[in-house]
Order: sequence, then structure tokens, then C-alpha cells
Amino acid sequence: MRSLTLRLALPFCAIVIVAVAIVYLGVAPSLEANLRDTRLKTLADSAQRVAPPIRRALDASLSTPALDRRVRRAADASGARVTLLSVARTGQVPRLDVRSDSNDEANVDLQFGVADRAARTGRIETGTEAGEAGRLAEVALPLRITRPGARRPGVFYVAVFSQPLQDVSGGVVKIRQRILIAGAIALAFAILAGILVASSVSRRVRRMERAARSVAAGDFSARFDVTARDELGALARTLDGMQRQLAELETARSRFIATASHELRTPIFSIGGFLELLEDEELDEETRVMFIRQVREQVDRLGRLATDLLDLSRLEAGSLELRPEPTDQREIARAVAAEFGPALAAHESHLELRLATTGAEADCDPERVAQIMRILIDNALSHTPAGTDVVVAASQRDGRVRLSVTDYGTGIKRAAMSRIFEPFFTSDDAQGSGLGLAIAHELAERMSGELQAESVPGRTTFSLELPA
Repeated sequence: MRSLTLRLALPFCAIVIVAVAIVYLGVAPSLEANLRDTRLKTLADSAQRVAPPIRRALDASLSTPALDRRVRRAADASGARVTLLSVARTGQVPRLDVRSDSNDEANVDLQFGVADRAARTGRIETGTEAGEAGRLAEVALPLRITRPGARRPGVFYVAVFSQPLQDVSGGVVKIRQRILIAGAIALAFAILAGILVASSVSRRVRRMERAARSVAAGDFSARFDVTARDELGALARTLDGMQRQLAELETARSRFIATASHELRTPIFSIGGFLELLEDEELDEETRVMFIRQVREQVDRLGRLATDLLDLSRLEAGSLELRPEPTDQREIARAVAAEFGPALAAHESHLELRLATTGAEADCDPERVAQIMRILIDNALSHTPAGTDVVVAASQRDGRVRLSVTDYGTGIKRAAMSRIFEPFFTSDDAQGSGLGLAIAHELAERMSGELQAESVPGRTTFSLELPA
């Protein structure tokens, strides 16, 4: 039962078996009943059509041979056995008294329950009765004597028309046999079709399983069949998209490991070298102070990298806590710009503040907004030539507060624009781990804001929009 082929083929067989059982057990008996009712109705119509000559013979008090001839002619006309019964009333209760069979002595042992009912009700009655030759369809037609002075006053007659039902039963038996034969053929085809369909599905599933195992093992060259338009095709396209994302993630991971290793190795080697030089007792004080400053810078670089990694991890885990409060974004812009005084001087660049004269207040976490601004300004200084000017602006319009950082460097390549906010992504000529912009973008979304980038040769602008 663990086989997908068997589990898919079994429902086909079960459906066919249930359908055949419903037809055999439900339709066939109802068909036999319908055929029997149709036979009774036809026999009743025929009895009413051929009975008037018998009634007239009774009214005319014809002799028994003449009456028998009328009965036989009615039997021949209707294609049924006709039995004429006389009924006497005893204490107001009808009683069958005299029997006269029309054309067959096989009726001697029949009880004619329909005749008794017809005698009691005075209406035509239908029913079936089991005889020596099988079950019979019977129609009892009351025939009252209407002529005054007719023989045997108080007596009337019931004509019973009967036909065998063997042909109906035989036809139903043949139908049931054909149902079983057709069901067996349909079951064989269902088993074959179920196995073929299930095998085809199983083969496709096994191919996807092999491809998925290859991807899980790190082989991203495996491909899924995405040409089909059914549910398995949709699953294959989903798995193919997942495989591409995993390949991109693996590439980004490898690139990040290489970048992080480089970023960590350089300051660690620098710190080690400076410490070895500091161990030399012959260093003059000025050189010793310079080495210590270099060691401090490398330690700060390591600290920033560790902080970026920790922030990214907390953002992805959803555990970074935000403390929103009404904040004037102009104050954040001034404070962060002031922090970059030494860096601007080292870069030989000028930073211009363009702040709105009216309030630009937003409900946000001021520490995280300041972090985003630091990332954007540091990004502008890191990826532009020395002497490139930077503009920091703050404004409010249409219920949105906008903070932007613009540099007038070479710009970002168009091919890289769609991926600049991805973790670990850096452009071809960029330095660093590629975490800053990813962190800034995630922080902006967490504060219901939006971080956008626009770049053309000679100008690049990163803008942070927050609800006012």
C-alpha cells in the first residue's frame, strides 16, 4: 500500500466495482419491477378491450359452450389465459363459487388472489402469482350482470387474465449477466488505465525526487521538468524556482564567506603586525601612538562587521525590538552628519544639509533611523572617488517624511540596481560585506517605511520615506 502506483490504481478499480454493484443491485431489480408493472398495465388494457363480448354473453344468459367460446376468443385476442369465475355473496361477503377455465387446465391449482380482491372491491385488480410453470401476471376484471331477470340473481363474474412472466425474468437475468460481463471488461480496462496513469505519475514523481535529492546534496545543475501544465508541473516549477533561489543563496553564501574572510583577515593580520611592531622597545613615541591608532581603527572595523552580522541575524529571526516615538527627522540628519566630520575630511568631501524649514516629524525608532542614515552616508563615501560631494536632505510632503542621501559619484550599474538590497550582494567594484543596505532596507520596512534607490551616471540617491 506504500506504492504510489497501487494507491492510484486502486481508486479506479473501486469506482468501477461500486458502479457495477449499484447497477446490478439497484438498477436491475427496479428494471424488473418496471417491466412487470408495464406487463400488468398492458394486460389490464387488453382485458378491458376484449371483455365486453363476455359481459354481453353473460347478460344474454348464453349457454355454457357459447360462453366458453367467447372466453376463448378473448384469450386469443389478448394473448393471455382467461379464466371466468362466478362469485356468490354470502352474508354480504363475496365468495368464489364456480370456476370455468378457458383454454388450459394448468390453472386448476391457482388461487387467484386478484379475483378475490376484485370481487371485494368491485374494481379491476392486478398482481402476480406463482404457478407450476413459474410466476404469472394476473389482471382480475369484475363483470356484473346488468340485465333484469338474468340467471342466478346475486351472482356476478370475475374474468382473470394471466400471462407468464418468465420472459421478463429471463430478460432481467440476461441483463444482469451482461452487466457482470461489461463490469468485468470495464474493471480490466480500469486496472490497465489505472496502472498506466499511476506509473506515468510515479515516474514523474521519481524524477522530481531524484532532482530534489541532487539539489539537497548541493548539485544545483539538476533540472525539473517544468513543461507540463498540470499540478505536478506546477510543483516542478515551484521546486525549480526553489532550486534557483537555493543556488543564488549558495552563491551569496560563498561570496559572503569569502568577503567576510577577507574583511576579518585584513584587520586581524594588521592588528597582529602592529602588535609585533609595538613589542619593539626602540619605537619612538610618535610611531607607537600611530600604531595604536591603527590597531584601534582595525578593532572598530571588526566591531562594525560583527554588529552588522548580529543585526542581520536578529532581523531575519524577527527578534529585533523597535521603540517608535515621534521624532523630528531634521535633528537625526544633523546629528548623523556631524558624526561623519572626520570621515568627510579624510575623503576630502563636503556634506551639505538641505532641511525643510517646517517640521518633518515621523513616528519611528530614532536609533534605527540614525542607523539607516549612517549606512547610507558611509555607503556614499565608500563607493565614490575622493572629493565627491554628498547632500543630506529632510522634507515632508503628502503625509510622508523623506530623508535622502545623494552623492555625485559614478553611479550604480543598471544590472545591479535590482539586487542592491539583497544580503551579501556587492557590486563589482564595491568593498565590504554587502550587509549595510540589506539591513537598512529591512529596518525601513519594519518601521512601515520604504527605502528606494535611484542612480544615473553622476548622481545616486537613496531615500527613506516614513509615515508623517
